[in-house]
Amino acid sequence: MSEHVLERQVGVRGWLLQPNPRGRTQATVQQLYKSWQRFCGHPLGLVGLAIIVLLIVVAICAPLLTSYDPIVQNMANRLAAPSWEHLLGTDEFGRDVFSRIVYGARTTLYIIILVAVIVAPIGLLIGTCAGYFGGWVDEILMRVTDVFLSFPGLVLALGFAAALGPGITNAIIAISLTAWPPIARLARAETLSLRKADFIAVVRLQGASAWSIILRHILPMCVPSVIVRITLNMASVILTAAGLGFLGLGAVPPSPEWGAMASSGREFMIESPWVIAAPGIAIALVSLAFNLFGDALRDVLDVLDARGGE
Repeated sequence: MSEHVLERQVGVRGWLLQPNPRGRTQATVQQLYKSWQRFCGHPLGLVGLAIIVLLIVVAICAPLLTSYDPIVQNMANRLAAPSWEHLLGTDEFGRDVFSRIVYGARTTLYIIILVAVIVAPIGLLIGTCAGYFGGWVDEILMRVTDVFLSFPGLVLALGFAAALGPGITNAIIAISLTAWPPIARLARAETLSLRKADFIAVVRLQGASAWSIILRHILPMCVPSVIVRITLNMASVILTAAGLGFLGLGAVPPSPEWGAMASSGREFMIESPWVIAAPGIAIALVSLAFNLFGDALRDVLDVLDARGGE
């Protein structure tokens, strides 16, 4: 059994053996403090976290950061250069680009949260069931997973989005359908290393059912690895969402969405480069932030590289 699995087993059982809830709370606080200290040892991870926090703050405080409506058009002021009145200029319809970037943060955050909420349970359930039951269950579930993994994620998402039609909801469904297989693979690899552990054998001898073992003992121990993998996958999710928006399969105009903004701005990239540069920089920064944060988080949680399960 690998060292990281043993450490996590000892940590979980040590927490369960705490004499009272207060002792458990103190142990949890101490563990969180130690994890934060380790995370602070990754300067790039802190930079990524700061950008992610900034994204959340901007999305929440969007009405306070700009007085312009991101949808209202003003053709008399179209393609205006950046100025104190319009910090990032205006687009081809006279809409304030800074305002659309700020409100577009809400769309990006909305996509990130919903994709994570959908993908994590599906991938965890499929992966843990395949790893624990084995046999024909593992064979069927993993072959279905292999079918999804055999296509490039963006191409598969484009196919689903084209079939479902444009729109944020359909884009989220399309991205989710392509993002769960790596999570399932990782959860299966974790389960294979856990199902033969001594504490699982003890629980099984006590009469616990297979579903009880999966849901109460194996699945919680797979969560740290899945959190890291989802965090690292957020960059590809953002790029896929931007790609769908760029091709007209994401947010429906005039909704502010960074990919759609880049698509409309490509026609004016020579004479008015700010129209495409602003959303492009926003996409790049947020994608980089999640990569930096995920790398640091992986070191803090001391989990296997996500590629080990593939």
